[in-house]
Amino acid sequence: MQMKTRNRISSLARGLAIALILLVFIGPIMWIVATAFKDPRDVYALRFFFTPALENIRTAFEAPFLVGERTWNSIVVTMGTLLLSLPIATAAAYAFSRFRFPGGSIWPIGVLATQFIPPVIVIIPLFIAFRQGGLLDTRIALIIANMSFVVPYAIWMIKGFIDSIPVDMEEAAQIDGASRLRAIWDVVVPMALPGIATAGIFCFVVAWNEFFYALVLTRENATTIQVALMSARTERGDAWEIMAAIGLVIILPMLVLSRYVQKYFVKGLVSGSVR
Repeated sequence: MQMKTRNRISSLARGLAIALILLVFIGPIMWIVATAFKDPRDVYALRFFFTPALENIRTAFEAPFLVGERTWNSIVVTMGTLLLSLPIATAAAYAFSRFRFPGGSIWPIGVLATQFIPPVIVIIPLFIAFRQGGLLDTRIALIIANMSFVVPYAIWMIKGFIDSIPVDMEEAAQIDGASRLRAIWDVVVPMALPGIATAGIFCFVVAWNEFFYALVLTRENATTIQVALMSARTERGDAWEIMAAIGLVIILPMLVLSRYVQKYFVKGLVSGSVR
């Protein structure tokens, strides 16, 4: 009897713990989703039961919020960052893994150490350089800025996978007549693909959610959807329902991404941990 009671208490405790974890992690997302479909009066009244409406979504796509245009800017900047960062990071990771440089490991460590510099310091020279080059308020400027903090992390992530690939496999390909570049493309890249995919997911998430550089380096033409949240601060105060509608558009790609790439992300992490 006591054993059954203990099992019931244990099951109840596990259920409460799971419910609490779900509330902490999923609760805010559900609150944003609900707020996006609320009337302003329901938002400030904190009502749990309300009549859903699409007015906030329609308003978010109109001036001055322009979510459609700014979402397209975010897509172009994110994909541009991804397409440029991965080849550069893969080449650098291979170089750090296979070649020896004067100073030893100081170079890859130095690359990672650049991430310890606060963005508010990095943005000053970037702003001046882009202003002199006429690149302020352009997508190219945001792509370059994003690469400054995405590439170092991607290098380290991919390097761990390349380190685990035996050099003998490349040498065997070269003995068969393949050049070093051909050996890298046919041997190293396919075997390091889980790591490259993991780095790609990381690059996508970070570049998509980037806010600070986009806030400083854009004015109107290249404004991203993350900065569009600032436009929801109106004369009557913060329009929480509009912010929630914009936030819903920001969250949707992350939800879709997590649905389809979860298994590849886990596979990449597990593969990289095996040496």
